[in-house]
Amino acid sequence: MVLLRRLVGDVLRRHRQRQSRTLRDVSAAARVSLGYLSEIERGRKEASSELLAAICAALDVSLADVLREVSDDLAAIERRTLTPVGFTSASSVALHSAKRSRGAAVATLQSSRPMSPPATAPARGQRPVAPVAMLSVPPVVAA
Repeated sequence: MVLLRRLVGDVLRRHRQRQSRTLRDVSAAARVSLGYLSEIERGRKEASSELLAAICAALDVSLADVLREVSDDLAAIERRTLTPVGFTSASSVALHSAKRSRGAAVATLQSSRPMSPPATAPARGQRPVAPVAMLSVPPVVAA
């Protein structure tokens, strides 16, 4: 899970370091304690909008630019492909064949290894877990 306060802190730290400024310098200019500014940069504390505006003014960067960078960082993190533990990776599932059926494209999947049932039966009152395969193939749209 991504914490917004951590991304904000990372962006503020980048701006401060690009300017070769110390925490002490920026904290004095923003009128915030050095310890609190450090906590914000490390993502441990969440800055209020007023405090964030004061820090941005001390760094001579607009709040909009900081938030835009935070948004870009968040978008980059969300674009990363995540494979949940226990799932079959897309590379182990091969596209077996593509067939045309009634004018629509149909894809058949074949696993590179046979799926075996769970070693033990589910506990009483629990439902069995169905096997799941994940593909990173774009959907096929019929013409």
